[in-house]
Amino acid sequence: MTNTTDKPTNDLSKISMRDLMIQLKTSPDGLTTSEAKNRLNSDGYNEIAEKKVSPLIKFLSYFWNPFSWMIEAAVIFSAIVGDWVDFVIIAILLVANGLIGYFEEKTAGDAVAALKAQLALNADAKRDGKFVSVPARELVPGDVIRIKIGDVLPADARLLPGDPVKIDQAALTGESLPVDRSSGEQVYSGSVVKKGQAEAIVNGTGSNTFFGRTAKLVASTENVSHFQKSVLKIGDFLIVIALILIAIIVVYRLYNGIVDKQGVEVIRLLKFCLVLTIASVPVALPTVLSVSMSVGAKALADKNAVVTRLAAIEELAGMNMLCSDKTGTLTLNQLSLGDPYTLPGISADDLILTASLASQTSDDDPIDKTILAGLKDATVLDRYQVTHFTPFDPVAKRTEADITTADGETFKTSKGAPQVMLDLAYNKEEIEGTVNQIIEDYAKKGYRALGVAKTNPQGQWQFLGIISLFDPPRVDSQLTLQTALKLGVPVKMITGDQVLIAKETARQLGLGNNILDAKIFREVPPNQLGTLVDILTAVNGR
Repeated sequence: MTNTTDKPTNDLSKISMRDLMIQLKTSPDGLTTSEAKNRLNSDGYNEIAEKKVSPLIKFLSYFWNPFSWMIEAAVIFSAIVGDWVDFVIIAILLVANGLIGYFEEKTAGDAVAALKAQLALNADAKRDGKFVSVPARELVPGDVIRIKIGDVLPADARLLPGDPVKIDQAALTGESLPVDRSSGEQVYSGSVVKKGQAEAIVNGTGSNTFFGRTAKLVASTENVSHFQKSVLKIGDFLIVIALILIAIIVVYRLYNGIVDKQGVEVIRLLKFCLVLTIASVPVALPTVLSVSMSVGAKALADKNAVVTRLAAIEELAGMNMLCSDKTGTLTLNQLSLGDPYTLPGISADDLILTASLASQTSDDDPIDKTILAGLKDATVLDRYQVTHFTPFDPVAKRTEADITTADGETFKTSKGAPQVMLDLAYNKEEIEGTVNQIIEDYAKKGYRALGVAKTNPQGQWQFLGIISLFDPPRVDSQLTLQTALKLGVPVKMITGDQVLIAKETARQLGLGNNILDAKIFREVPPNQLGTLVDILTAVNGR
């Protein structure tokens, strides 16, 4: 059985759910075991196709390049003329070079294997009308799967009717906040379910998933680096020079009639060619390069950096532009609280406490976790009892909690979209202008704003203020970028986030905030990042 093939398919994420089920010949009841088996035979396993190379072939590939050919020619000439000392020395250098390169790259692994390891190992699929646990690699288009909080999506799928879920797509899109997905919407393999439970119809597996196409981009990158090309050019040049000189010597000897039919002068001529060949080629150069790069790979490994190709070290040293993702690379991919805005008479601590009461302590929602972490003393929540909680939903755009204090006092708290919370406020007309200006200021900084409100003794909603959330840069990001700039390497931040978020992050990192000069590329999907890098490489002559 072969792995999932790259078949030309319609965009199954756009058509209606009815058409999807017709095209995939499935239903909300899923597939039968026999149907799934037949589709597995025809479509292949739900895994990223990986080109397997025999270890022997991989090892021999280190001896198949112009530089190695010259050294191999010297080995052959040494054997022909019986110069066994040179034969042994040159052969040892040749084999040592191959062994060093082979074992360094073997221990490093490859990027496709790393991507593949992120896929879920098992999945709940509906087979013969009931859910059973099956290996994720055996899922097929048309399967109905069940996903719940904490699950890594094993395939691309469309959600069936049911409650909405929150999906973390940071690894695919760069968006640091989870997104809400409801019935009929597309979810992608490799994403993580942050909240809720749902059923979905699989519409893409293996290399035909968004995740799989990204992995293919990694696997299809150019294997011959600029450094390797430079070395090969040196080898080609030396080969040409050596061949020209050998041809001149042979023609000269033949022209002067020195070649003896007994073969004595032929041996002498071969020795001349051998000496010229060895003198023309720096035989130890490949070994010296491999040893030097192995030392560099070991130094990087000590800093938890995996080098998958030895030549990548020299390639990095010759880099003339650095392109970096934002989320999780330049930033922590962790929400943090910014400076809050509070109305007169309300303290920042009161605002965080009210928002915390409108959050679920047992929930894995990143916003709730960030707000709860903002409490100076988490035990203060013990003074309150949540008698009823309404979770966030995309329609209401807010959470709400009924609270009872130890003294028997009751009130409600709520947090959500600032405009929604403002509409609840009894004094909306008095504060609307100021609040809208604050919301706009936060938006300019790329912060996510949450309004917070609670009811007063009269039962009226009182707007308390606004909490700001953002994904902060890593502590060492700015220093790293400044070091790169001092070394003459310009930095380009390529992100899938919104333009305002990209501008604010660039400002904090010292990259500037002028998006018009192409210092920042915004709202770029991962499958187009490689194209951008290719364009920049072509422009810079690399």
